Amino acid sequence: MGKVRQRKQDMIDREIAFHVNAYKQSGVDLIMGSGRFVGPKTIKVDLAVGGTRLLTGNEIVVNVGSHAAIPDIPGLKAARALTHIETLELGHLPSHLIVLGGGYVGIEMAQAYRRFGSQVTIVEPGRQLMRREDADVAEEILQMLRGEGIEILVNVKPVSVEGRSGEAVAVTVRTPEGDQKIDGSDLLVAVGRVANTDGIGLLEAGIELDARGLIRVDERLKTTSAGVLAIGECAGSPQFTHVSVDDFRIVRDNMEGGNRTTGGRLVPYVMFTDPPLARVGLSEGEARLQGIPVRVAKLPMSNVLRTEATDETRGFMKVVVGADDDTILGFTMTGSEAGEVMAAIQTAIWPRFPTRSCVTPLLPISRWPKASVRSLGICRRGVPPSAESLRCSIMRALSSDGARGFGSLAPTDFPLRRVSLPLRRSEGGDQWCMAANGLLRI
Repeated sequence: MGKVRQRKQDMIDREIAFHVNAYKQSGVDLIMGSGRFVGPKTIKVDLAVGGTRLLTGNEIVVNVGSHAAIPDIPGLKAARALTHIETLELGHLPSHLIVLGGGYVGIEMAQAYRRFGSQVTIVEPGRQLMRREDADVAEEILQMLRGEGIEILVNVKPVSVEGRSGEAVAVTVRTPEGDQKIDGSDLLVAVGRVANTDGIGLLEAGIELDARGLIRVDERLKTTSAGVLAIGECAGSPQFTHVSVDDFRIVRDNMEGGNRTTGGRLVPYVMFTDPPLARVGLSEGEARLQGIPVRVAKLPMSNVLRTEATDETRGFMKVVVGADDDTILGFTMTGSEAGEVMAAIQTAIWPRFPTRSCVTPLLPISRWPKASVRSLGICRRGVPPSAESLRCSIMRALSSDGARGFGSLAPTDFPLRRVSLPLRRSEGGDQWCMAANGLLRI
């Protein structure tokens, strides 16, 4: 584990050096310290090197992030449980890691430590893992994790914690059958996040918070205090790095006279398990909750020919399409290189969103999507003339007589028909289509 931790730290050190160097080259003053508002547009900073400094400005941007939430469970505070930060600092391998929370962070950490060699138990109070995902997606991930030997308890409520993480710890959970005690060596809490808005003088600056403790902002990320903006997780934006970066772009462009907003953003994301989970647009469940009539098609990864060569047959692709106009509303995939495949589908959905006139579509922090989008020629202002409409068929098991090419593809509640997938590319770029054996590059 020492080598794992050192590799992580080396990566962090390189990132810090890169950003510090960028500040130096830009000519912007980088002041290290702890700051708080003491009045409108006025910040007092307790400097890291000692002393204080008072800063004022015409415009101030608040980007203080968030921290891991620690629920009010008897004994949890005394157990000194790990968060994602401390879990990445461990110099030892837990013999049995108990994870409170079956969301994205908890699942990523659980799989990583299971593969390091730890026994792992996930405790999720909800009826399924990843409550925002469709039930079939959550079930696929659950079976994948159980297949690796991870114990998963869903629909159970933690009621008490005993001991101390890193030594011996026990979590008692309430199940429909009664209380159950889980003994482990280490405890990770991954049940959500809390904005870092406490104790930074927001009241003195006239900045309002909402009921969840998030800074109240409008679609241009303006707070209730004139000249003060807020971006990232503290402002209630989706908790992804690429969304925070897009918040920055909105603020920067508007400071230069633009008129960008957060409205109608198409937000993709990836859960970095193996295989990963990727999604963009609406899920089937979200579409139904919004009363949108849709048709849904699924394609098992075992039907993708490449997976026969790589032995990566776990997972499936799932596309949600408008019932009447063949509009692609959403795409979910759990399977090998899901983030890269999703980026191709995103290029089909993105032009329909009002943000298509902005500089760059939102892309997750993944291995190749940014490069693939550049090759499709959309990573510039507007869409270049050479990237005009490319249309190709996707899944033709979207007709009752075409399903035979899909093997195990099972129609859902709606009759399936042919769907057209508009794609864009620059000259020399790849054209993609979805067919009976998966996404093809042609």
